[in-house]
Amino acid sequence: MRIKKMLAGVLAATTLFLSGCSFPGLASSDDTTIGITGGVTSEAQILASIVAGMVEHYTDKDTTIINNLATTTINHQAMLNGDASISAARYTGTDLTTTLGLEPESDPEIALATVKKEFEERFHQTYFDSYGFDNTYVFLVTKETAEEYNLKTVSDLQNVAGELVAGVDTAWITREGDGYDGFQEAYGFSFSNILPMQIGLVYDAVSNGKMDIVLGYSTDGRIASYDLVALEDDLNFFPAYDAAPIVADQTLEDTPGLREAIEKLAGTITTEKMQELNFEADNNLVEPSMVAEQFLQENNYFEEDQ
Repeated sequence: MRIKKMLAGVLAATTLFLSGCSFPGLASSDDTTIGITGGVTSEAQILASIVAGMVEHYTDKDTTIINNLATTTINHQAMLNGDASISAARYTGTDLTTTLGLEPESDPEIALATVKKEFEERFHQTYFDSYGFDNTYVFLVTKETAEEYNLKTVSDLQNVAGELVAGVDTAWITREGDGYDGFQEAYGFSFSNILPMQIGLVYDAVSNGKMDIVLGYSTDGRIASYDLVALEDDLNFFPAYDAAPIVADQTLEDTPGLREAIEKLAGTITTEKMQELNFEADNNLVEPSMVAEQFLQENNYFEEDQ
């Protein structure tokens, strides 16, 4: 792949994007180059490189990947500013409640249909079909903790939540709808000791005993590498978080073959496969771009005649 990568500082990006200014030194998508936003997680960076590889394979465009954009809001603002034309790692549940300000939706088909309609009408952006996996929030404990407290479901936490130190994604605590307030209302209990953390740190924290329970992502490869137990969301509180790319309509119109290239990725990555890809990056320390390139080569870039 001839992918050109640019890393953005999280704090600077937050300030500049949210103020409506472009990232300094970053060339916007132009006639020859398409900007693609990744993120701070290995998953987001892998997906960005997968999309970039497909774009470069099927069109005459180069790509620039903008990683380390910390939130959905910043990724979205980068698209609106024209600093990027593709956002590679978006999640229906997050965009419903955060970007669109709508109520959570547990039905994945309704959630996808809603974001497709709203993004087209509000932003002139095409929300594509899911890659094939749902990356939802999941509460994680060690096997020892699960056995000690007989934990299998989230409801099982009700009688012991006061004894456990919980580490959760910083944004989740204040998020409306599917955040902590909604969780307390749905499940009827609170954690007496809950600490905000960067999402990438929660797995080490629970594995090392610094936290008793953490809130992670269901596709993270470290769940397997640390042999953690995922508690069943038995009340189906967390909405659908199907992963999908978003592309600006104008870029689709201006780039022959781009729509078809992105459509080829629909339904190609299962939850298990995404866990494997994440494991390669997080456990085996393979660069996300290399994980993506190997995945595309193994699948012959999803050529129809493979």
